[in-house]
Amino acid sequence: MWQILPQVLVDGLTLGFMYAVVALGYTMVYGILEFINFSHGEIFMVGAFVGTEVLLIMDANGALQGMNPFLALILALIISMIVTGLLGVGIERVAYRPLRNAPRLVPLISAIGVSFFLQDVVRFAEALHRDTFYLTGPILFPGKIDIGIAQVPSKAVIVVIVAIVMMITLTFFINKTKWGIAMRAVSQDQSTASLMTINVDKVIMLTFLIGSSLGGATGVLFAQNYGTIDPFIGFILGMKAFTAAILGGIGNLRGAMLGGVLLGLVESLAGAYMGPLTGGAFGGEYKDVIGFAILILVLLFKPEGLLGEAVKEKV
Repeated sequence: MWQILPQVLVDGLTLGFMYAVVALGYTMVYGILEFINFSHGEIFMVGAFVGTEVLLIMDANGALQGMNPFLALILALIISMIVTGLLGVGIERVAYRPLRNAPRLVPLISAIGVSFFLQDVVRFAEALHRDTFYLTGPILFPGKIDIGIAQVPSKAVIVVIVAIVMMITLTFFINKTKWGIAMRAVSQDQSTASLMTINVDKVIMLTFLIGSSLGGATGVLFAQNYGTIDPFIGFILGMKAFTAAILGGIGNLRGAMLGGVLLGLVESLAGAYMGPLTGGAFGGEYKDVIGFAILILVLLFKPEGLLGEAVKEKV
């Protein structure tokens, strides 16, 4: 039973890093607006479809033959990030900005509406174009790599490497650049940041641009890792990424990364070993239950998350 442990850990890390990058989008928006962007999962889904369509078009035209797979992946990532980044900015401008001073429930309902809208638009577009809304694209890295005693799919290694690069780049941007420092200032106090001549609206727009771009890029990685995608992949993965953000501490970038990796590992281990350890009473299909059970437990006993700071309120 334990011979498969290395493969299980690799699968968990691959899934966990995807959760982590998507969770960054949730935690960035919450850190500035204290608002949960529940359409973020669908932006991830749109990114998966855009990247896969780009690769399919290139494959149909023979462009993938002889092309370096890394170059093809980078091209798909760039196009997907541009499309989803602009989509995120548009959603913020149309669906969220007019509701910024409304009661918190109102933008939340708007986010859920945007989520369903994006699902239906992609489903309609794909069904109209291909007579089905399931899409399978070319796999750029079909081989395997020997790591110790485990044979690891090359695509899983690429997913982890690209995810780590994106997280390091974002961390550098937030901590070392002018706009990153402005984002941190706005997250601390919008009014004070505005008095210091920081354009709060531009910072919020940039936050949606970056978060949505990262979500779109992760969608491309997801499509490469799992092959077939559909318009509903964003809902479950988005909820898992939200769980990861809560687990690590919503609003904390390092917490989102840690929460994503931990959740991916827990789910992978549960999927592999829950059946044998319970004598078949609970199979691997209960791994989703484990993920959401973690969310409930964290909200009950440590709502600030693993790396978040507890906030004391006086009444």
